[in-house]
Amino acid sequence: MITISLCMIVKDEEHTIDACLRSVQDIVDEINIVDTGSQDRTSEICRKYTDRIFPFTWIDHFAEARNYAFDQATKEYILWLDADDVFEEEDARKLKELKHSLEPHYQSVSMIYNVGFDGHGNVTLSYRRNRLVKRSAGFRWVGAVHEYLAVAGPIYHADIAVTHKHKHLKAGNPRRNLEIYEKQIAQGHSLTPRDQYYYANELRDNGLYQQAAENYQLFLDTNACWDEDAIAACDKMASCYETLGQKELSVEAGLKSLKYDSPRAELCCRMGRYHMERNEVDKAARWYTLATEIKRPETMGFFQDAYWTWVPHIQLCICYYKLGDYVRSYEHNEKAAEYIPSDPSVLHNRKLLNDLLGNSQTVTKEES
Repeated sequence: MITISLCMIVKDEEHTIDACLRSVQDIVDEINIVDTGSQDRTSEICRKYTDRIFPFTWIDHFAEARNYAFDQATKEYILWLDADDVFEEEDARKLKELKHSLEPHYQSVSMIYNVGFDGHGNVTLSYRRNRLVKRSAGFRWVGAVHEYLAVAGPIYHADIAVTHKHKHLKAGNPRRNLEIYEKQIAQGHSLTPRDQYYYANELRDNGLYQQAAENYQLFLDTNACWDEDAIAACDKMASCYETLGQKELSVEAGLKSLKYDSPRAELCCRMGRYHMERNEVDKAARWYTLATEIKRPETMGFFQDAYWTWVPHIQLCICYYKLGDYVRSYEHNEKAAEYIPSDPSVLHNRKLLNDLLGNSQTVTKEES
């Protein structure tokens, strides 16, 4: 059985840290907390679970803080989490089993990261991250902002999810990450292609949509993009132009993703929405149908899960309703209901279509 050190960086996490540590305390063999300057009860709460709490002076560099946390580990493997992450009960059970079954040649274990949810509890955004790494491999974090763990060697892709539970919005500067990038640029530092992508993300998150779109294009122009980041950049650039009301540019940006891979469900739904807005229902239906037929690729990239599950079906329900095919409209509404059974639109559609199909059947009987 392997042993695990949990390594975390925290600051003012009193609203979330207890749930995080409680979910993993019976799994890990050591907990290391690096506090970058908390002013609340974070350290007090952490001391219920560990006395290995280390202060770290914040220097506007996330990788430096995470590497310092990794330096405190003493066990065979290192697990990292953020303070608002938890292992749900089933995933905690799977991680306990993995401690007994992980083969020693694996240098890293990737896990699913569920970061977005709808009102029904369905995952809306997920991707994979390298979560558990062999300490002897000496892997290090890279990047001042949106840091990543540079790993190599055999990776085991586990069927284990880490769930993001952001229950509390902390006070602070929402422009912090953007300002770190701008400070680096002002100091003459060149952004790597990856930093260029995340800089564009920060511009977008701060409502600077035109600048964000321009920087996504600069990222793509480097021709040094990981394909998954390039696909995401095309989708986010399309969203920026859509927010700006520039629909044609939005479509052009979305279609650029086809340079990097076959169509993804996110693009298909975007194209379906574009044609629906132009009242080109047949074309919209073809795009939404394609979204239901695509197999989700096994990659480390980002996926907006709603577009791979219920969204195309609810849109096909609308398409076929407009085309007068109430049977197929009903069928797709019921497929959407498998994911969002209590959604008001699903319930409304079901009643409407049941009434229409009932009337249609009555007419048929009378005519016969």
